Amino acid sequence: MTQAFTQTAFSNAPATPQLPTLPTGWPIGSYASYEEAQRAVDHLADNDFPVADVTIVGVEPMLVERVAGKLSWGRVLGSAAMSGAWFGLFVGLLLSMFSTGAGLLPILIGLVAGVAFSMVFAAVSYGATRGRRDFVSHSQLVARRYDVLSQPRTAERGRELLANLAARSALNS
Repeated sequence: MTQAFTQTAFSNAPATPQLPTLPTGWPIGSYASYEEAQRAVDHLADNDFPVADVTIVGVEPMLVERVAGKLSWGRVLGSAAMSGAWFGLFVGLLLSMFSTGAGLLPILIGLVAGVAFSMVFAAVSYGATRGRRDFVSHSQLVARRYDVLSQPRTAERGRELLANLAARSALNS
């Protein structure tokens, strides 16, 4: 028989399952943003609620890609030169530590080599796309809503605490 939870040497509590599993528990609150759900769990913790019984579940996940700007040869090569300069400077400093009496030459060689190699690799990489993706973007996984679940043994108390939080927030608005 395989155990879904394993014991650790330092704790009597079951460890988190290693394989993806569906969340368990009863809904005690639902929020439009992760920040609101986090605030709700923080409120539970502040009121000595056993938050180990709580799970925040993002419902209807979406992958959102936000475009940050247009790519150009100048931007690609400039960015590559900057990152290559930092790496080259680091390598040059390491070389200078082991080269007695060489002065600044190892640092200069590392800097120039870092910039050159980085720009060559960036140019080859950007050129290979042939203009199919001429923009920079950042991806983020978000959900339409965030449900806060609690194990059945503590769900009713959790609902009461979150109802009090909602009432207090409504009065302050």
